[in-house]
Amino acid sequence: MANWTQSSKRMLSEVMSAETWLPTEMPEYAQGFMYMLGSLTASSFVVLVISGILMAMNGPDVWSYNGAVRFIAATHFWSVQAFFFFMMLHLWRVFFTGAWRGGRGLTWLLGAVAFLIAIPTAFTGFLINGDLYAQWNAVQAKDGLNALGLGWVNLDNAGQMFGMHVVVLPLVLTVVIALHITRVRTKSVVPPYPDVKPSDSSSAKAVK
Repeated sequence: MANWTQSSKRMLSEVMSAETWLPTEMPEYAQGFMYMLGSLTASSFVVLVISGILMAMNGPDVWSYNGAVRFIAATHFWSVQAFFFFMMLHLWRVFFTGAWRGGRGLTWLLGAVAFLIAIPTAFTGFLINGDLYAQWNAVQAKDGLNALGLGWVNLDNAGQMFGMHVVVLPLVLTVVIALHITRVRTKSVVPPYPDVKPSDSSSAKAVK
């Protein structure tokens, strides 16, 4: 019991530490543009959440006749594009740099799960537009889910899709992203692969 209490206290102090969230120094390798892709992804997510909340407060279709809300809807749309764009670049970067090294496997897994959750979150957003394109997508996707044995997911129900897009999926995605960022702050970003220099014997063989 004492060990569990001590480990929990140590983990909590590490997560809640000001040095964890507001470090005064960063590794030199983490100051390049490629290491900013995660921050750009998170920033895009904040913008799309705020714009989504503003749209939900005014109703699901007010953007079609209100100019101010139409601007918010456009901001929401383009922040989603930026979110997926930076997320894909971020996923490629962490994959090719081996971001799971050094006990960071869970961090990498949480990022991958966030990407998988983001896909249906964005798709349900298209389904609640109410236009012909949204209805066509709902019918086609419904046929695909039926073929996979997931017919219990009713994509034709606009009310259910609105609840999934506005409440359920964003909350789950927010929690997963928050856990991912917490792991990044506590474990730090993964360093580059070490330089591999040929041994003297292999160099001698090469010369011969």
